[in-house]
Amino acid sequence: MMNISEMLDAAQRFTTGENFYLHHLLGCHIENDQAVFRVWAPNAQQVWLQGDFNQWNDSNPMTKYEEFGIWEAKITDFQVGQLYKYKIMQANGEVVMKFDPMAIRFEARPGNAAAIYRLPERKWRDGLWRGRQKRANTFKRPLNIYEVHASSWKHHEDGRPYTFKDLTEYLVPYLVEMNYTHVEFMPLTEHPLAASWGYQTTGFFALAHEYGQPEELQEFVEACHLNNIGVLMDWVPGHFCVNYDALAYYDGTPTYEYYDEIRAKNIRWGALNFDLGKPQVQSFLISSAMYWLETFHIDGIRVDAVSNMIYRDYDEGPWQANHEGGNRNFEGYYFLQKLNAVIKLAHPNVIMIAEESSADTKVTGMIETGALGFDYKWNMGWMNDILKFYEMDPVYRKYHFNLATFSFMYMFNENFILSLSHDEVVHGKKSLMHKMWGDRYKQFAHLRNLYTFLMTHPGKKLLFMGSEWGQFLEWKFAEGLEWCDLADPLNHKMQHFTKVLNELYRQEKALWELDNQIETIEFIDADNAEDSVLSFIRRGKTKKDFVIVVLNFAPVERKDFVIGVPYPGEYEEILNTEMAEFGGTWVKPNADMTTQKKPFKQYAHQIQTILPSLGALIIRPKHVNVRSK
Repeated sequence: MMNISEMLDAAQRFTTGENFYLHHLLGCHIENDQAVFRVWAPNAQQVWLQGDFNQWNDSNPMTKYEEFGIWEAKITDFQVGQLYKYKIMQANGEVVMKFDPMAIRFEARPGNAAAIYRLPERKWRDGLWRGRQKRANTFKRPLNIYEVHASSWKHHEDGRPYTFKDLTEYLVPYLVEMNYTHVEFMPLTEHPLAASWGYQTTGFFALAHEYGQPEELQEFVEACHLNNIGVLMDWVPGHFCVNYDALAYYDGTPTYEYYDEIRAKNIRWGALNFDLGKPQVQSFLISSAMYWLETFHIDGIRVDAVSNMIYRDYDEGPWQANHEGGNRNFEGYYFLQKLNAVIKLAHPNVIMIAEESSADTKVTGMIETGALGFDYKWNMGWMNDILKFYEMDPVYRKYHFNLATFSFMYMFNENFILSLSHDEVVHGKKSLMHKMWGDRYKQFAHLRNLYTFLMTHPGKKLLFMGSEWGQFLEWKFAEGLEWCDLADPLNHKMQHFTKVLNELYRQEKALWELDNQIETIEFIDADNAEDSVLSFIRRGKTKKDFVIVVLNFAPVERKDFVIGVPYPGEYEEILNTEMAEFGGTWVKPNADMTTQKKPFKQYAHQIQTILPSLGALIIRPKHVNVRSK
């Protein structure tokens, strides 16, 4: 229970932007036999607490702490689960009903009242996982993310989406079976419209009602941790829903948004932009992040739409230059640095990820160097180039080979996550499977080739749900995935391939041990545009710890294909994407390969093998002499 001195201290820190546990001050708190409600509405003329407990009348006017703009009411006649809102006489005298921005529970749609809720203290059982994460270096560990929209992964037979109770029973074992290291959820916060996928947030501290009780999310995360799976979530601190009963112009004046209407209005998404320079807003947003990390033991956060937060001209429509005459949004820039600094100080092992599409700002790396302080950035450039390349008729690929290789020019400029995300399988863009060139057989061959490139290219990995088996239809947010596809042998074998590839990624240190260091990659032949073949080596810490990757982007089988190798000896094939078990036509893998002392580019030795049409090979040393060149 917070005494008056603690309350006033917390309120003071809120006004200076240094209260990162605002959820302990504002919102509804059950203290002994009373419920205490506090809300920030600095320019309101009067605020009333209305709810089921007072028949939604004005019998509970709130009192104001003038210095902080915080209104308070206490009641004793209440029940957990009862709904409430704030009736606000705004600065201009207009009276509106607003929900509680700090609520941790809301009623089901279409209603949007907050609920009096007490989240029980949980005795967690994931100490071993969390202890290991404190000692681990994420940059030197495998990171392979399965991206999920919680309410459309799978539905019940009657059409109801799975809650986290269901996901604990079914999704956790699936993640284990498929050998993923992490699961990342699109926003879990409360939102008024399912079609927004959660990116038009209303409740920044509340699990969306359709996903189940908050305790169910805690149980899901714990189950993941007990099975060595990390949990990440998307989070949207840049903009918020324009609904009149939500955060928008909360007390009748710009409360959470910028005072400047041009900066406040987000035309692209039909939303409002947070005033990221306002201290109270900084406290609000950083507290939201801390709430999810600590209450639910979330392992990392992907911050959505970072470009919109750091550039004034990112949105459509008019924009105003900053005081230096440029497009930098200094408020957003410094807020993100502060966000990362605060979170990393409290939780150094938390993974901070940015979805950012420009190259004008250093996103990952130390804040002291001018970077934003994130651990990882989605590699949007690689994603755009590589999908354009794989959609192309192979006849023309030799003329556009740079689409496959350009990412190697900047692969260490940031710490990247290679993402094949939900954004690429909606709005008429077609599914990953449907993007691939050729007939159905060739589409699966391309998909296996693409995923092999994803897993062997430097950088961490992300794949959207359904893509692992090559779902042909675009993702539909209101329906479950097309699990019936798995009755088709090609889809089933594609799922098996992804499972095997994921396991190989986890086992081969060369694919992640030096992931953000230039020593991790060595090009055998990155200039074979004529044959549309790319070959390179991925290395681990020790000389013997390496794999050779060969990607054939042409529908031509190449016999006696020559590959330069760094050491003499014997090599073995550990993955051939055209094996029958994966949906290809090969019934036997290539035989082990013994080197010949013949030069190939910079190498004194070479091996020869058969390179399948549209296939990819991963080869590793079996018995080699690393002391000999």
